Order: sequence, then structure tokens, then C-alpha cells
Amino acid sequence: MPVKGLKVCTPTSIAYSGTSASINADGSVSFTACTSLSLNGVFTSDYDNYMVTIRGSQASDTDLNGRLRSSGTDSSASYTNQYIQARSTTVSSNRNASAHISIGSWGSTQRAGTTLYLFGPYLAQPTATRTVGLQDTGSASIYDIAATHSVSSSYDGLTLFSNGSNMTGLLTVAGWVQ
Repeated sequence: MPVKGLKVCTPTSIAYSGTSASINADGSVSFTACTSLSLNGVFTSDYDNYMVTIRGSQASDTDLNGRLRSSGTDSSASYTNQYIQARSTTVSSNRNASAHISIGSWGSTQRAGTTLYLFGPYLAQPTATRTVGLQDTGSASIYDIAATHSVSSSYDGLTLFSNGSNMTGLLTVAGWVQ
């Protein structure tokens, strides 16, 4: 019987647009000045649920987004996002249908942290996600985002991208042993 907890899942390959990205010996992925980063072969039948932790910064204040991918191709249909954000003394919310998972906002040259949970990405059923993170270390903005992808397909990867800004950071994918 496997030990319960998290196990690091190393992508079989990555693709990126920007300066550099690499898979590290510990299974994490480092990226520098990238507008997109794709992880391939990271979701398998070994686990139903996954956690992606990301710390990083962007060159300008912009949204961080994601798309599920299969065999090197992104799925850009049927995502619904519901989010709540607290910044200073203001709390706001929104719901939208879009061509991507909303993962949050990273502030201009500020350090940010995000944890993205994926429920059943490799299973041939709709996938749900939840993101919890912070932005702008000076104002400590927090966000909580739920998303669904209503396509009943199996996905083995994930693409992260920003709206034209360069992202720099480190991410690790882990599978949950339940």
C-alpha cells in the first residue's frame, strides 16, 4: 500500500516561449522571462488529483492563466471561472466563461505565490480546479478561484501563460496519494 501524502510528479518534457525553462533534478521546473510554459506528461493514471505550487513574479501587473493539454495540444474550450479577491479593504467577485483557467494575478515585479489544485485531470471526465494565492507582497492581496472544464477528456499536461507579460519563477507538481 502506498504511503499517503504528496509525491512530486516530473514532466516528461516542457515547452516554453521566452528566455529559458528547465526541469530540475528534484522534478521542479524553473522558468525565466517566459510568456508561456507547457508541462507535458505530468498527469498520469497514478493519481486522480494534483497540486501545483508556483512562486514567481511578472514583468508587469497581469493575470496568470492556464489550459489543460493532451498530447502537446492545449484545450481552449469550455472553462468557467468563479473568483473572490480581497485587496486592501475591498472584496470583489466575478464569474466568467472563457478559453482558460483563471489562476490569479501577479503584481509587477513583486513576488507572488499560487497553489493550483486539479481534480481528475487525467480521468476522461470534466475537470475541476481551485486556486488559492497572493499577489503584491506590499498590499497582500489574496484570491480564491474555482474553475471547471466541462469537456470529458483525459489531460496529461498544463500550460501556464500571462497576458503578454514575462513570468519568472519555480513550480512543482505533486500527485495526491489518498
